[in-house]
Amino acid sequence: MAILDEMNEVFREKFGAADTHAYFSPGRVNLIGEHTDYNGGHVFPCAISLGTYALVAPRTDGVSRLYSMNLPEQGVVEFPMHGAVKTDAYGWANYPIGVVRMMADAGHAAAHGFDILFYGNLPNGAGLSSSASIEVLMAVILNDELGLGIDMVELVKLAQKAENIFVGMNCGIMDQFAVGMGKKDCAILLDCNTLAYRYSKLDLKGCSIVITNTNKAHSLVTSAYNERRMQSEAALKALQKVMAIKSLGELTNAEFDENAAVIEDEVERRRARHAVYENRRTLEAVEALEKNDVKRFGALMNDSHVSLRDDYEVTGPELDTLAELAWQQEGVLGSRMTGGGFAGCTVSIVRDEAIPSFEKNVAEAYTAKIGYAPSFYVANIADGARRL
Repeated sequence: MAILDEMNEVFREKFGAADTHAYFSPGRVNLIGEHTDYNGGHVFPCAISLGTYALVAPRTDGVSRLYSMNLPEQGVVEFPMHGAVKTDAYGWANYPIGVVRMMADAGHAAAHGFDILFYGNLPNGAGLSSSASIEVLMAVILNDELGLGIDMVELVKLAQKAENIFVGMNCGIMDQFAVGMGKKDCAILLDCNTLAYRYSKLDLKGCSIVITNTNKAHSLVTSAYNERRMQSEAALKALQKVMAIKSLGELTNAEFDENAAVIEDEVERRRARHAVYENRRTLEAVEALEKNDVKRFGALMNDSHVSLRDDYEVTGPELDTLAELAWQQEGVLGSRMTGGGFAGCTVSIVRDEAIPSFEKNVAEAYTAKIGYAPSFYVANIADGARRL
């Protein structure tokens, strides 16, 4: 595997010769169910074959050194395995360092540090969960190297905690769950309220999942993500005055419509409507897929994008342009934004024979309108984070 050979060379150059173990953690794409995870709803993501690789060697002291081949300008980041706190100087390394800290706080302190080299082939800032990929990767490395025997769902929770508490990004559990629990050729229907999940075989009947990157970088921490979350919580509080519910994900569309008027703020009402309707849409979409109705699944993806555009307002001109162009193409069953929004990627279900013309037509029209070109990836659905 050429990538690991190249990584071995860089490892020797940065850290010296050592016996290393190799690990891989995927990115994820969410097929439907966006901004439902922290609203107690369902999501339907899958792990993809693009992701983050690591080479790991143990050290004898209590220090770890991290180096990313993607960000060579940041050099080697050194930190203590005990009591590390977030600092701007760590940059990207705050994500794996946060995992070390959360695992130590949970009683899994490491007796020694590691030299770790990272390399990711996920497009940067594309909303395919590079942060979750690296967090779960670090959790898997520590679990394996230290022989902790923690099950994957617990590792996923610790990785999410690292992002929530250490990094300060109030994300739901979907990204880390999909990255950790991914299974080849399957998507995961996950109830984010209970963490009940099941695998659903992705048989797309002569179609493929095509990820299209807007190539507009985004940062969720500084974006309106946390604001959307607060608006949804305010809407839930208003509904709780008249209904005994713990999350928006518990409501049917009809129950929401009956009680929506108690949410006085019109914006908060729209945020809640998206969360409720998107959750129901996700359940219907999975049911359609399991009945081999890929066409219905695609139509629900389109509806999801419209709701994210109009009710949740997390799309933006680049994502809307990509989705609207996709809807006009022959052989496209459905297309929507995926991830947190504001930039990043769309996910489309495209008939295999139509993929070349889809890419050509969308690229030309998008470039003409936005001023720069998008990128395309045909997704292979992969297993979750693991030692290679």
